Amino acid sequence: MRILIISDAWHPQVNGVVRTLTKTVEVLKQRGLTVEVVGPSEFRRVPCPTYPEIELAILPYRALVRRIEAFQPDAIHIATEGPLGLAARRYCQRHGLAFTTAYHTKFPEYVEERAKLPLSWSYAFMRWFHGGSSAVMVATKSLAESLEARGFRNMRTWSRGVDTERFRPRDKSLLDLPRPIHLYAGRVVVDKNIEAFLKLDLPGTKLVVGIGPQLEEYRTKYPEAVFAGYLENGALASYFAASDVFVFPSLTDTFGLVLLEALASGIPVAAYPVTGPLDVIGPNPEVGCLHEDLGEAIKGALGKSPEACRALALQYSWDACTDQFLANLNPFREPVARAA
Repeated sequence: MRILIISDAWHPQVNGVVRTLTKTVEVLKQRGLTVEVVGPSEFRRVPCPTYPEIELAILPYRALVRRIEAFQPDAIHIATEGPLGLAARRYCQRHGLAFTTAYHTKFPEYVEERAKLPLSWSYAFMRWFHGGSSAVMVATKSLAESLEARGFRNMRTWSRGVDTERFRPRDKSLLDLPRPIHLYAGRVVVDKNIEAFLKLDLPGTKLVVGIGPQLEEYRTKYPEAVFAGYLENGALASYFAASDVFVFPSLTDTFGLVLLEALASGIPVAAYPVTGPLDVIGPNPEVGCLHEDLGEAIKGALGKSPEACRALALQYSWDACTDQFLANLNPFREPVARAA
């Protein structure tokens, strides 16, 4: 099968959507499937307003049509709702081709936070965008239920995985910082609600790993916290394992791959009771704590069993994630033998 994935989030961006797509594509190729990803770097681009690290394709339709028709896919998956996603949706509907989509990001909540646009307007757009999809892939049951309550249909599960060889328990002596070490890892942006963590009066160390538009602002505003910046995967895994609790302050993530990376490293999770943490930590209180008061969640999570954390993470694999992705695809023609 020849699978074409079209995404406004792709390398060199660093985020959960890119990591999920990268690992899924890797497993698909290992299975002998032909996969290509079309991302913004192939087009003229402009920086995303309020988030210049992300670039958006400018008027990509004609160039995208050429890419689609040159590749001759058997199935098309549209990963995001940006300019490339819109162009791909337009092409598929014009040509009567089935396509699938994924709801990776709580886009309406982000827009409300940044631009004060009413949620009802953004959700109307999202219902329209995903309404043409034969399957809307979502990572969790709670997200599916919340979208169904807003009128979305055709939801299918596409969970997440974790590299349990890279993220694993290790010697904690790497970090010579006052303990307990409270770790946040991810993009340093207002959307992640990091200030709810940084404002807390906690013993030990507040450690932030990651980069983003708010990094310098938060460094200045919260000098008592340690900001490690961007770390490659090997170093990042070591920081996870050397910490004592992982703090996940986001209220708008649809899953949070970092939850699994923390658990695989043997450290418990403190979070709000929202989509993602509710699905991963909620049914498994032995690996963390969810609470409307983030400080109470941290207190409740500290000291939870590293063995239980690791055991839960081992239940998530990229192979199983890819199985779900393949089952959700809707090929619009049968794969045919092609000359080598």
